[in-house]
Amino acid sequence: MNQFRKIAYPYVAWIAVMILAPMLMIVLYAFIQQGNDVTTFKFTLENFTRFFSDKVYTDVLYRSLYVALVTTAVCLAIGYPAAYIIAMAKPKNKALLVLMITFPTWINMLVRTYASLGILQDDGIINSILTFLGFGGVKMIYTDFAVILGMVYNFIPFMILQIYASLDKMDKSYIEAASDLGANKVQCFMKVTLPMSLPGVISGITLVFLPAVSSFFIPKLLGGGQYVLIGNVIETQFLTAGDWGFGSAISLIMAIIIMISLYITRRLDTDPAQAKGGRA
Repeated sequence: MNQFRKIAYPYVAWIAVMILAPMLMIVLYAFIQQGNDVTTFKFTLENFTRFFSDKVYTDVLYRSLYVALVTTAVCLAIGYPAAYIIAMAKPKNKALLVLMITFPTWINMLVRTYASLGILQDDGIINSILTFLGFGGVKMIYTDFAVILGMVYNFIPFMILQIYASLDKMDKSYIEAASDLGANKVQCFMKVTLPMSLPGVISGITLVFLPAVSSFFIPKLLGGGQYVLIGNVIETQFLTAGDWGFGSAISLIMAIIIMISLYITRRLDTDPAQAKGGRA
């Protein structure tokens, strides 16, 4: 056992230096005045009161939550049917379908976003096709639609794969039993398939909502720098304004929101079979 502990020491040290230390620095800078350093620490809540007292920043926070919720809803609406089709496909076709879903994730997300930029531009592929067909161009780039579409494109594989994993490992005998008892396909889906796939749905929602609410380069590229989300504000405070205290305070607020979201999804993520067994 002592040998295993010695092996774990480098990993513990790496976690402490690369994960815990930066998080502690963010917490520290969030509570000090601008111009202070860690050696002349002066406690203040000014960074937090500044954020919540300025309507500009709260509006950006609400917009970020709205965009993340819409992105999550669209990913769920598209992802669940796609995952269901893959799960119900023949075994020889499943591997190919899963490969098609995971293949975009092999490409860097920034590169994929630049590709979306080329497609959605005024002279991009979509508008060129519409103009060729005689419908005229449509303004898509630098809009809410472009930002949400970019997020859906980048994050939807996470939704599909999580739901597919739940559907694929589901015991099909439950569906057969429901059919034998007279349930039609809709009733089987609503009473058996959907409840048993909820763990995958909750996991997918988590993996889409969390990166969407804090994303900064997707709205920066597809929003043209004019569409600002909370991730862009944090980036600006650290890299442009140099106000590490205010940037850290916003980061800490977002961390709290993310932890609350994780807690809620954790509470909802209950395996129906386990819950039923526990009640029995």
